[in-house]
Amino acid sequence: MPGWINVDNDDRVVADVRHDLDVMPYPFESASADEIFASHVLEHLNDPFGTMAELARILKPRGLLTIRVPHFSRGFMHPDHKRGFDVSFPLYFEPSFRGGYSGTNLHCLKIRLRWFAQPELKRQQLGAFRFVLASTMGRGLDLLAAISPYVASRIWCFWVGGFEEVEFTFQRP
Repeated sequence: MPGWINVDNDDRVVADVRHDLDVMPYPFESASADEIFASHVLEHLNDPFGTMAELARILKPRGLLTIRVPHFSRGFMHPDHKRGFDVSFPLYFEPSFRGGYSGTNLHCLKIRLRWFAQPELKRQQLGAFRFVLASTMGRGLDLLAAISPYVASRIWCFWVGGFEEVEFTFQRP
């Protein structure tokens, strides 16, 4: 992504920093980033809670962390995915959550479900008509899901074939 420090361990990908994100600590100073964006990364890693702790370490206070991951309702979609995620994921970063606080304090500002995610990958596969049709349907379903992500994630996601992606925006206190 232009304007960002891009991290990857795959030699086929252009990256500013080569690093295996399963290996911690990451090669960044504590409290050095105003914003971190991780799109379809966490589902490939062995320790999502350790990764979240490491990303929180790198964030400055009040810094933003945006995570995009597959929603569990569409399955894992890729052979290398280790898990899917649900709207309950942010609870594990709230100290008041008695059901399994992870030890990493992050405040979730926003949850967004996407029915038609990663359009840049689909545009070349679907053809113009199917791409426009699916992306239009997706926008409508995404707007409805925004009314109550919890209801959409738990109940009616199965009526629409599931959501491809869930996006969380966190802020470090």
